[in-house]
Amino acid sequence: MPDIANIFLRHLHNIEPDAQFTFSLPVVTSSTGNKYYAKLGNVTNSDQYIGEAESLKAIHAAAPGLAPRVFVSGVVGGDSNEAVGRPYFLSEYKDIGSLSVKSAELLGERMATELHALKSNKGYGFDVPTYCGATRQENGWFESWEECYSSMIESLLLKLKGRRGSTELIAKGEEVRSRVIPWLLRPLVIEPVLLHGDLWSGNTGVDSINGQPVIFDPSSYFGHSEADLAIARIFGGIPSIFFSSYHKHMPKSEPVEQYDLRADLYELYHYLNHTVLFGGGYASSALGKMNRLLSDCPL
Repeated sequence: MPDIANIFLRHLHNIEPDAQFTFSLPVVTSSTGNKYYAKLGNVTNSDQYIGEAESLKAIHAAAPGLAPRVFVSGVVGGDSNEAVGRPYFLSEYKDIGSLSVKSAELLGERMATELHALKSNKGYGFDVPTYCGATRQENGWFESWEECYSSMIESLLLKLKGRRGSTELIAKGEEVRSRVIPWLLRPLVIEPVLLHGDLWSGNTGVDSINGQPVIFDPSSYFGHSEADLAIARIFGGIPSIFFSSYHKHMPKSEPVEQYDLRADLYELYHYLNHTVLFGGGYASSALGKMNRLLSDCPL
């Protein structure tokens, strides 16, 4: 414990110079009553910590208070500490409850007017790899959304290669890349905006102190705003007013008549990712999405 505490104490004293701190990791409580979340990883998951910390920092820059603020992040240095090479970050601690109807409505508004208002001048993608669940997203930067999203789908198909029963899924996935993605995404006139990247009900909540919506565990990148709604539709749990509030402030992209098809395309990423992570029935759901998209796509 002493070595681990010392990793964070210097940073905590920079925030509250005169406070004393009690460690009950991952929660740290100061003598002033403030609470912090101190997260320390293993050498092998450094990229995952960096990706999460950079995602949270970007979200805080776009929409202060919507996600926990990261005060500091990095990798333990030096040559004598047993924690050398381990990633860490220190953020504010939020006591989070379930998303209410009122907070879901506000979440939709803040997503539309703040988070998805932060644009990138580098293109589509992100500076560092991020993780959607346990799946690594390499990211990097792309000039077009079509290229970016096609690369994201390709990365999942590559992870499925060699798995039993995946031949049809991979073949149709490649057909989606060559036919459906250009058909649906190339005509879009959009700008790359900051996405949470894994916005399902388990990564949303309400701050018990102020009643404001909170999002966490992001897998951020800059992409098409509509892609951020996909996994929330799949798993439910977020009050439906979230979606109506969102589109009240962020109209559906043109062509609006292809909105549902784009929704299927964006949901496909998460069905494929869950196939990679868990297998089972997710593969058939992914195949169903592919079949619908391919049947509607002009030859």
